[in-house]
Amino acid sequence: MKRKRIIVMGFMGSCPIAGVIWQHIHYIVGLQRLGHDVYYIEDSARLPYNPETFEINNEYDFAATTLARLAREFGFERRWAFCARYLPGNPTAGLPLHRIRQLYREADAILNVCGAQELNEDLRTSDRIIYIESDPGVEQIKVDQKNRSTIRYLRRHHALFTFGENVGTTEFPVPLHHFRWLPTRQPVVTDLWRTNRGPAAAAVFTSVANWSTSGLKDISWRGQKYLWSKSREFLRFIAAPKKCGEAFELATDIKAAAMRARFARQGWRFRAPHDLSADYRLYRDYIRRSKGEFTVAKDQYVRLKTGWFSDRSVCYLAAGRPVIMQETGFSARYGNNGGLFGFESLGEITEAVRMINADYACHARAARALAREVFEAEKVLASLLHRAGV
Repeated sequence: MKRKRIIVMGFMGSCPIAGVIWQHIHYIVGLQRLGHDVYYIEDSARLPYNPETFEINNEYDFAATTLARLAREFGFERRWAFCARYLPGNPTAGLPLHRIRQLYREADAILNVCGAQELNEDLRTSDRIIYIESDPGVEQIKVDQKNRSTIRYLRRHHALFTFGENVGTTEFPVPLHHFRWLPTRQPVVTDLWRTNRGPAAAAVFTSVANWSTSGLKDISWRGQKYLWSKSREFLRFIAAPKKCGEAFELATDIKAAAMRARFARQGWRFRAPHDLSADYRLYRDYIRRSKGEFTVAKDQYVRLKTGWFSDRSVCYLAAGRPVIMQETGFSARYGNNGGLFGFESLGEITEAVRMINADYACHARAARALAREVFEAEKVLASLLHRAGV
């Protein structure tokens, strides 16, 4: 593939929590390994978040420090920028504003990861912006509801990609109204997660999750409400640890003591998530030390049968840790040869745990092989660029 100049745009500086950081790093490193000239730019009017102080304000020192450290570690020094569009004069860290504008004009492709980037006047000079949707369902529903701002925003992109691999098929119920959505997957650089150590004897199935999002991203469509939070889905399968005869651990923050006690009675244990959220290295260590992942999917992904798969679960697979995940339709495409188990019932969870425990080494190898075959960054991103015409 001919060397291209590619900009990755996202929000790992303004929201530097571990899962978000790894999601973006896999794009940057994967594109580098394909031989491209890769830049990372944030250029947003959103106020940044500091995970150490839990504050949102107009200071961007923490964001800039985070991006500079990541650039040193992952090889994009002098190729990053943070532009504070929310402040007069649009001050920047990293690259100056005139260089950012030049890159927008010259880039062969600009990846709008998670659709997080506003299309400001400077950015609209490019006709090579590629939208990458990590949360399928909501944008398609907004288009069906004739939301003008969503339609205008999507139309300004050169190509539209989605993690919802069923979007546009008969499995997905929302009409697309002439928008062409192309399937893609969360890329992972598998060797960044490789570990030669198996889990300790005391290791358990774990996951990291936000417990409640206060309904901010819930959406109603054709008389039904589709929820963003995972809390209701975890409640549906609260009995899973007791049914399986072993503890499950959740790194989350359930503030209600009665709810925590209800889960604990079913064999759940909890870990405070804040240090994992603030440190991407600890987050990786936590996944590597786990026996595997047990997790649910958001109600929106499940009931709309999107075919979505988790960027965090991909990291478990890359670390050689088997995954048991609530079905969204992904099993029609991959995960039928061990290492990954989709479920819709408590019985299927119990059977998945039994099979993993019966031959853990086999399923650990299968998990890592699946990550390399299906989610390896170089494969995923080469396909994305080719189909986008880059």
